[in-house]
Amino acid sequence: MREIVIISGKGGTGKTSVTASFARLAGHRSVVADCDVDAADLHLLLAPDFGRPESFYSGQTAQISREQCIRCNKCVKACRFDAIYRENEDFIVDGIKCEGCAYCEKICPSQAIAMLDALSGETYISTTRLNTTMVHAELAIAAENSGKLVTRVKTLARNQAREQKKDYLIVDGSPGIGCPVTASVTGADYVVVVTEPTLSGWHDLKRAWELIAHFSLPTGVIINKADLNPEVTGRIKDFAAEKSMDLLAEIPYSKAFVEAMTRARTVVEYNTGLGRLIRQAWDGVLSREE
Repeated sequence: MREIVIISGKGGTGKTSVTASFARLAGHRSVVADCDVDAADLHLLLAPDFGRPESFYSGQTAQISREQCIRCNKCVKACRFDAIYRENEDFIVDGIKCEGCAYCEKICPSQAIAMLDALSGETYISTTRLNTTMVHAELAIAAENSGKLVTRVKTLARNQAREQKKDYLIVDGSPGIGCPVTASVTGADYVVVVTEPTLSGWHDLKRAWELIAHFSLPTGVIINKADLNPEVTGRIKDFAAEKSMDLLAEIPYSKAFVEAMTRARTVVEYNTGLGRLIRQAWDGVLSREE
């Protein structure tokens, strides 16, 4: 089983559209994972059934027992995050503000405070409209630890790919270079970076490369909207050559990306011309198999 991760230095480059198209091209030979848990949207194109939900817990949140609380107010004064407040005779913990440091629990004289595992999201093992397996997640509102949730999604996806004896695990990684991206690319066999010829796209591509280089992963580049700024496109191509990154495709600007999204279809299903370019990129990825 070969793990292929698609990332982007910034949002809005077409990363998810490319991932969905790769999933369509790989068909029943693949399992797909959406590791962009902070702003997941791969489900818009692949229409999973949100099957086999599983709660994901990470970190802790304080809970105050009304019966044991002696209303001493020490927890309110001690909490540096202002996560505890008084409402009439009760002391309430704001789960969004609580950082799970457990200091309130330690200083409570009546042992009225307990630290409970925090519900941080849900994971799903779904069947898509393509009749393939997709592993994805929904991060809870204001929840943290998205990097840990990404790791959980990848673990479930790898298990599914191995159990089903699939050839590929195709991962829609998180944008940027933070912890969720590190979790996305860890253990990958090949990384595809989708970028665009803007100054922000150009600089974020270089930052993404620094992260990928840390793991010594073979990498390819897809330049989306390549004709918008030929000068920056040239810089990206020179950088890719310098760093031995495969230039997988140069895709011209097209409204078809948005049109395909609004019709809940992948680009390869919706537009034949752009579909050929994305197929070219997919063939380039497959050619790197060892």
